[in-house]
Amino acid sequence: MFSLIFVVGLLTQLVASDLPTNYEYFTSNGIHSGLSADQSEFILNGKTLKIYSGAIHYFRVPRAYWRDRIRKLRAAGCNAVETYIAWNLHEYESGSYDFGGGGSEMSDFLYLEEFIKTAQEEDLFVIIRSGPFICAEFEFGGYPSFILRDGEKLWVRTNNEYYMNYVSRWFNVLMPILAKHQFTKGGAIIMFQVENEYALTGYQDHNYLWHLRQLMLDNGIVELLVTADNPWKGTAGTYTEYFLMTGNFDSDVEKNLDDLKALQPGRPLMVMEYWSGWFDYWSRSHTTKTLDNFKTNYSAILAYPASVNLYMFIGGTSFGFLSGAQNLAFDDLNTGFLPMTNSYDYSALLAENGDYTDKYWAAKELLAQYNTIQTKLPDTPELISRVYYPWVSMEKQLELSYLIAQAPSFQTSSPVSMENMDINNGSGQSYGYVVYRKRGLNLPKNSVLKIEGRVCDTVIVLVNGKRVSPVLEKAADLNNFGTWRVNDSTLVLNSEELVDAQLDLLVSNWGRVNVGAYRQYKGIWQGDVLINDEPIYSWIMYALEFKQSWTNNLKYWQDVSSVVDNSSPTLYKGYLWIDGTPGDTYVYMEEWTKGVVIVNGFVLSRYSKMGPQQTLYLPAPLLKEGQNEIVVFEEFTPATQVKFVIEPVYNNH
Repeated sequence: MFSLIFVVGLLTQLVASDLPTNYEYFTSNGIHSGLSADQSEFILNGKTLKIYSGAIHYFRVPRAYWRDRIRKLRAAGCNAVETYIAWNLHEYESGSYDFGGGGSEMSDFLYLEEFIKTAQEEDLFVIIRSGPFICAEFEFGGYPSFILRDGEKLWVRTNNEYYMNYVSRWFNVLMPILAKHQFTKGGAIIMFQVENEYALTGYQDHNYLWHLRQLMLDNGIVELLVTADNPWKGTAGTYTEYFLMTGNFDSDVEKNLDDLKALQPGRPLMVMEYWSGWFDYWSRSHTTKTLDNFKTNYSAILAYPASVNLYMFIGGTSFGFLSGAQNLAFDDLNTGFLPMTNSYDYSALLAENGDYTDKYWAAKELLAQYNTIQTKLPDTPELISRVYYPWVSMEKQLELSYLIAQAPSFQTSSPVSMENMDINNGSGQSYGYVVYRKRGLNLPKNSVLKIEGRVCDTVIVLVNGKRVSPVLEKAADLNNFGTWRVNDSTLVLNSEELVDAQLDLLVSNWGRVNVGAYRQYKGIWQGDVLINDEPIYSWIMYALEFKQSWTNNLKYWQDVSSVVDNSSPTLYKGYLWIDGTPGDTYVYMEEWTKGVVIVNGFVLSRYSKMGPQQTLYLPAPLLKEGQNEIVVFEEFTPATQVKFVIEPVYNNH
């Protein structure tokens, strides 16, 4: 028996070694043509192709781990990788671009060409979903916030002149970079998606789609152009004569594919998004999708048969302030705001940290069963280990007043949104917190503050540096003063008369809506701020963006007090010493209340005790041998230590 197993294993290895690579199979006689969808099957360079792809967002995975995640995708049996392009990261200020090494906060994640080349080196084709709108549960759906400064004259996702001026400038920079990496030019890109789920807007502005197509053609794009919509939306989001339609869904497989086939007879069928899992919202329960559900629908797509992209193969992390939100009321006033967690684990085939899940092995088995083109696959890579680091005690603190004194400022008569602050070379403030300060107030006993409209998104009220607004700790607290849920909210400021008082309103941006509203300003902007029904004018606004260079050069740190003081938001700092090469870990924050964690100047993630996410994935590339600074901006009640664990924790409060 042993000898038979050995012989079978040896023969399997010999057969595998004789197989061509993906690229050898499709380019062995040279490259003559790109991907064609003019018949019932995809034809690539003269050969029939079923596309088996998985989504990896380069901006949600540390650059040092790109090859690991991409190789795991190829080892599963996929022949393509799909990614969105994050406009808001690459054009980080109006007219300023970063494609790696450009100096923005996310610079090391933005080596787009390196990501594409790595995919090709790992024997995968590339599908590019360049937007400009990407959704992706990402901040503002991938839009840069500076476009909001044009106000009501700009309308996104239409052929609006002001919007298209920004899009044209962006595509004229982006597309020439991508054009170099097209399959017919010897590169990896076989397909480009135009816009994303456009039918959901209801606009049906086909001139807009035509304009996007023309911008791509004018910049040298020659590969297949597609759109992606829910099949039940029909052709509202596409021109069938210009684009191949692909579908997004996770159930009713046969009906959806039948509908897609009926909408474009005689053309290839592809599911651009088969949702392998789902995402989480702050204050709601953790979401998963079962293995059985995944296998049932994935195997049905493969058996139909259709091409398919797994969304997501690995979700990764929306680092910093980059997680998005939804607006269930579909208005621009924050009425139905619902923020998403920074973890984008998505219950995907690979966990947020790159670990294999049961879905990975199920997909690998199904692809081996249904893929009729056998090519050489790599061995599945070893897992990356994680480390229990010693707990870090907070040694230094910096109170809000000292932070404000070192922050960029802007004077205004009435409060305006953070986007309309005149900072960052005319681009306004994109992320973080904004403080509205009014000095010299005489406040009679029991004075009442009123904020007209809705706060975007949460506000802390301080009088003479002391918090007078309630703590936002539990999910139920979001129904109280201090959040977007309360319209025209009011608060009693003082129990005794105050003379020459100072009022501070600290507003947190908890993520711009990625779908459901498209004019998402942050801060206080829907009306006046009143005290005892009298509007207050002449404000100073301060931007707390926590950019790396600013955070690393803050002054006036003091030793942490032995008495916990939650009367004012405070920045805390401790030190993690690492001997040798760093490893992955999770930062456990359930004992804290609400804020952000910063590691070596890099904003790692938001946290909130209300959950469900209680741990923040901290990948080793963000750490270093020796001393590491762990900084926490706590809005309410702090803990005394930052703890580390090796598995994610989900809880609700």
